[in-house]
Amino acid sequence: MRVVVPFSATEPKTRLAPVLDADERRAFARVMLADVLDALETVGVDPTILATEAIDLDRPVIVDDRSLDAAINDLLAASDEPVAVVMADLALATPDALDRLLAAEGDVVLAPGRGGGTNAFVARHPDFRVDYHDASIRDHRRIARDAGATVTEIDSYRLSTDVDEPADLAEVLLHGERAGADWLRGAGVQLTVADGRTTVERS
Repeated sequence: MRVVVPFSATEPKTRLAPVLDADERRAFARVMLADVLDALETVGVDPTILATEAIDLDRPVIVDDRSLDAAINDLLAASDEPVAVVMADLALATPDALDRLLAAEGDVVLAPGRGGGTNAFVARHPDFRVDYHDASIRDHRRIARDAGATVTEIDSYRLSTDVDEPADLAEVLLHGERAGADWLRGAGVQLTVADGRTTVERS
């Protein structure tokens, strides 16, 4: 199985601007990427990074600055083996959660994200393609059905939690077990409770 981790290296995580400046967002994105790669390698796979520009990591990197749909769909079309795609901002992902994804049966295995996204998938059907616009999990279910593929969904809090908004950082601090949570604490990001909701602030 080929495992691919897309990574936006240019201006990552712009919606975290209320908490982290541009340099911090780039650094934090790299830490999350490293956490995802390490978790994947723990379960015995050798992931390839699909980056929007060259990055200095001692791992296989494909540079493709096209849209995510175009880059992933070309990889799917060219592959003669199953392909798994795992997003780089799954700061809560553990080896156990990723092992469940990769080992699940089905022509297409989907890991829904909160809010309607698709945070990871495994494609074993040659005609499955991606469409990451809007509520992509709904589109990916339809695309798989139209291709005649069987679909399995992974119900996993750790795979459903991607980091896009400042509120997502609270989840990392509460439940993170890898370097991402430590990086946030080192940057002075801490939990706070306002109006009964747990969020973050900078110390």
